[in-house]
Amino acid sequence: MEKLIITAALVGAEVTRQQTPYLPLSPREIADEAVKVRVAGASIVHLHMRDRFGNPSQDKALFAEVISHIQTETDLIIQVSTGGAVGMSAEERVAPVTLAPEMASLSTGSVNFGDNVFSNPLPMIREFARACQVHHVKPEIEIFEGGMIQNALTLLKQGLLHAPLHFNFVLGVPGGLPATAKNLLFLLDLIPSASTWTISGIGRHQLSMNTLGIILGGHVRTGFEDNIYYRKGVLAEGNAPFVSRLVNLAQTLDRSVATPLEARKLLGILPLQR
Repeated sequence: MEKLIITAALVGAEVTRQQTPYLPLSPREIADEAVKVRVAGASIVHLHMRDRFGNPSQDKALFAEVISHIQTETDLIIQVSTGGAVGMSAEERVAPVTLAPEMASLSTGSVNFGDNVFSNPLPMIREFARACQVHHVKPEIEIFEGGMIQNALTLLKQGLLHAPLHFNFVLGVPGGLPATAKNLLFLLDLIPSASTWTISGIGRHQLSMNTLGIILGGHVRTGFEDNIYYRKGVLAEGNAPFVSRLVNLAQTLDRSVATPLEARKLLGILPLQR
């Protein structure tokens, strides 16, 4: 199997300090958390930002600040979110891509998201894909439902995405595809054979989905965006414990963990220039 790439989704847009006191919010706190997950074994950090009140923000200046800290202090692959938060405009959501990070998320369809709708109409998806091309950003295609894979393949035919594609299956979102082994295998049958893929399980499904990802030869995402509990009823004291657990599990299953440099090679990203 390929070496395992671990992505740490440090913050997200939904979790609050009221839910967990360990949530990093300021650019400095998020950068400090990035350093910790790099030491623990992560190769990629998936970034959302918060304003000074703790609300979700796609403010380009906030992203620039935290990216500067992380690039100075680590060799991590930085992946910005274009998902933002429900209700944000397309202009807000795509703004961090113009900073030319190495990666960005790209959701290729709309999905119910709890009581809300995470809206991704095709014209906006095409706009985000073009922005990634212009700024030489590797898209991670976020998949909440099977139809989103077909949209991604259409973008590939139109020249807005380039093979090999990299997918992230986000399973267990209320309103999206449930987090089951059967659903993961169903999605894997739909993607091109040369693709790479990551699995994200929401809430209590995080560890079980990550375990399947390790066993099946995929890659894994963990962190506060998806889950705040290390085990039932026990809050994780930061993102690093999640990463360390996956490193230990991978070692137990005799699968090596990729460094950021190795992850870049696996994903077809040019080496980071200092």
